[in-house]
Amino acid sequence: MSIQTMNVKEVAKKALNKEQLFILDVRNEDDFNDWKIEGEQFSYVNTPYFDLIDGIDPIKDQLPTDQDILVVCAKGGSSEFVGEMLVEEGYENVYSLEGGMKAWSEHLEPIKVADLTDGGELYQFVRLGKGCLSYMIISGDEAATIDAVRMTDVFVDFAKEKGANITHALDTHLHADHISGGRRLAEETGATYWLPPKDATEVQFEYKPLNDEDVIQVGSSNIDVHALYSPGHTIGSTSFIVDDQYLLSGDILFVNSIGRPDLAGKAEDWVGDLRETLYSRYKEVSSDLYVLPAHFMTNDELNNDGSVGEKLGTLYEKNHGLNVEDENEFRSMVTENLPPQPNSHQEIRETNMGKISPDHDRQREMEIGPNRCAIQ
Repeated sequence: MSIQTMNVKEVAKKALNKEQLFILDVRNEDDFNDWKIEGEQFSYVNTPYFDLIDGIDPIKDQLPTDQDILVVCAKGGSSEFVGEMLVEEGYENVYSLEGGMKAWSEHLEPIKVADLTDGGELYQFVRLGKGCLSYMIISGDEAATIDAVRMTDVFVDFAKEKGANITHALDTHLHADHISGGRRLAEETGATYWLPPKDATEVQFEYKPLNDEDVIQVGSSNIDVHALYSPGHTIGSTSFIVDDQYLLSGDILFVNSIGRPDLAGKAEDWVGDLRETLYSRYKEVSSDLYVLPAHFMTNDELNNDGSVGEKLGTLYEKNHGLNVEDENEFRSMVTENLPPQPNSHQEIRETNMGKISPDHDRQREMEIGPNRCAIQ
């Protein structure tokens, strides 16, 4: 019996459906501890590949015989080797993850968030392996993306399936943890690429400035996207109010945390803007708005349908980052003892500015690892 394979879409479905899965991760211990495939019902053994070259005896007593075993490595080669050894030892239902963690990092799962006024639809694209959240608004034969990631074919194909063309690509800010797909989408589809001008002072390409209170219409059904200047994560950070019901908060506000102001090296300069946005500007909009962020930190933030979001009023009750009354305490919280910065964050920023153009393989390398846009 030869080793079977499981693709990332199948793993994503198991995670979202809260199914059981046993994962044998054969990457180095540091890599596993930093970033792994998460699922509420997933269980794990982490034993480096080099410890198993001579056989699986070191882990035999840790492996189940009554459920699927998914072997995971960085790219898919080592997991096949280990998986074949398991099969030779008599284990059944052994799978190797196609493409390894690199493929897991790139998978996008589209989830419908809502029907909008006059027949429009709002979709959230959940990047489970990276914690990124992208959006698509569809109205009639037009579509707009917000915070699209670099796997642009997913958005183009999805819009086409829905009978729509992408006419607008918007970014809430200049991203530092992943490579934006907005500019490439504009090049591929003829869409207008919108970017907050205060984040675009060094960009090397043409874009449409996204200013406070700009209104962008999508399709013929008057689904307006209102820009709301909301600095703090970056100096240009801009949120979007969609259909007067949804607040797309970018990396300013998450379900369980708030954005960090240090990824451009300006934490002390921007912490006041962050507090102003969270404690004043957001309080001026309706607490009934449903917040849809650009990232999530752990699978605990996923709703039952796999989407990520919560009412603004609820976040003001439950999110610790919105309830620090003392300004000095808030400043300390968002500038000190922060988690490590995202991998290659400066190189990613320069890519998103158009200053450098890494090839496909380098772009994949730059994005490996979890997102780290929150303060905790």
